[in-house]
Amino acid sequence: MRIIVLIKEVPDTYGERHLNLHTGLVERAGAERVLDEICERAVEAALTIAEANPSSHVTVVSMGPASATESIRKALAMGADEAVHVVDDALEGADLMLTAQVLASVIRRREVDLVLTGNASTDGGGGVMGALVAEVLGLPQATHLSSIRCDGVTVRGTRNSDAGQAIIEASLPAVASITEALPDPRFPGLKGIMAAKKKPVETCSATDLGVDTSGQEAGHAINIAVSARPPRSVGVTITDEGDGGVRLAHFLIEHSLA
Repeated sequence: MRIIVLIKEVPDTYGERHLNLHTGLVERAGAERVLDEICERAVEAALTIAEANPSSHVTVVSMGPASATESIRKALAMGADEAVHVVDDALEGADLMLTAQVLASVIRRREVDLVLTGNASTDGGGGVMGALVAEVLGLPQATHLSSIRCDGVTVRGTRNSDAGQAIIEASLPAVASITEALPDPRFPGLKGIMAAKKKPVETCSATDLGVDTSGQEAGHAINIAVSARPPRSVGVTITDEGDGGVRLAHFLIEHSLA
């Protein structure tokens, strides 16, 4: 089975993150960048599926700056077999649709049974990349899965929601996205880290993939306006002098919270 995992380098969630108020994009300069945790879980899911299906091959694909190589190597150290890195200054600030087209162009060049991705990145949080890639490729999709199994013929998993739990199944080839409910990713060992240095990483551009970026500013969408989050105001303090419950009820009613 041939598995492709879509991964992304993001600013560390444990650090300060800010929007560039001119572009509306996440400010990455000076921020520590890491492989997104949900992408690590997707790699873990792919490796687990590969281990259960002999002769499987796992490829990780990432679109990002040259600095993303370190994050790609981490995925290889975990156990992925090879990587494809799309590097192109013309893709800086690409929106979800353009990103999906680029990633789909990489996937089309390879034989693939299953495409895996996280349900939402921690920087953009669009939550639709799996669905968009499936739409561009014309493949069935099984998205937002909290568990996943694949036997080489179908991919199957559960999707949790406020309404209950649904069983999702799709025939291969297919695209699937997973949530943080899946197991924690494995830690790369020294052997894996050393092996990752020798694993192939193909680098390509949008032009190499046949994706036209001429005349497009950040893809198909633009920001109309962006502003900093307003500072938090001081909350209301209610001192209980025997009528605290009544005053609290009035406050909730006044602010349409009850």
